[in-house]
Amino acid sequence: MMPLSPLLKTMLRPALDFALPPRCPGCGMIVDADDAFCLACWSGMRFLGEPCCARCGVPFDHDHGAGAECGACLADPPPFDSARAVLAYGDVARAVALRLKYGRRIGLARLIAKQMARQLPTLADALIVPVPLHRSRLWWRGFNQSALIAGHLARMTGLPVDNHALLRARRTVPLRGMNPKARAKAVHGAFALVPDHGLSGRAVLLIDDVHTSGATAAACARTLKRGGAASVHLLCWARVLPD
Repeated sequence: MMPLSPLLKTMLRPALDFALPPRCPGCGMIVDADDAFCLACWSGMRFLGEPCCARCGVPFDHDHGAGAECGACLADPPPFDSARAVLAYGDVARAVALRLKYGRRIGLARLIAKQMARQLPTLADALIVPVPLHRSRLWWRGFNQSALIAGHLARMTGLPVDNHALLRARRTVPLRGMNPKARAKAVHGAFALVPDHGLSGRAVLLIDDVHTSGATAAACARTLKRGGAASVHLLCWARVLPD
C-alpha cells in the first residue's frame, strides 16, 4: 500500500479526528492533538532535570555546581556514567508505561522517545542499546518496549542503534517487591554480549522504560563495560525517586 501524501493526510485529518479523536496518553480523555496530555494528567506529571546528581540524576533542592553527585553515588558509585529520566514515577508515568508494555499501545513508544530526546546527553560516536528481554518473554509479549523506544529515538536523532549486541542470557523473576539487595542478586549474570558486538571504545546510550532500583541498569552497564564500552549512559521514561 502506498503511503499517504502530506496533502492527503491534511485533507483527511478532520474526518480521522472525528472518527478516531486523539486521546490523552495518560487517561484516554479526548484531547485537541496527538500525543497531548489532558490538563489533569499534565498537572500530575513531575518532569525531571537540572539541578540533579551528575551521575544518577536524582533531583537536588538547589544547584550544587557542575559535576556534583549525591551522597549515595559518592558512597557507592553505580557502574553507569549517568542516568536520566523524563518523569518521576507516578500515576501518569505508570499508566503510559503499562499501556505500552501490557496494553500493546505500541504507538506510545514514539511519544516516549520524543520526550526522552530532550534528556539526551551530548555524546560523540554514541550507540543506542535497549535493555533486552529474554527470548521467552519476547516470544510471549511479541515486542520489547525498550527496543521500540530505542528505534524511534534512533530515527529522531540519527544515532545508530543495535538491538542485538546486549542479550538477556538468563530469564529473571519479576523484581517487583524485592529489596535492592535481592534485585541485584536476581539480575547477577543475567546479561551477556554477542561475540562480534563492536562496542569497544563506544559510548553507549542504554534505553529502558522505567528505572526502579537501578539493579537492571547496573547489571547491563557492567556487562557493556566488560565488553569494552567507553561509557554507559542510562536514559528512561520514568524513574522511582528515593524516599
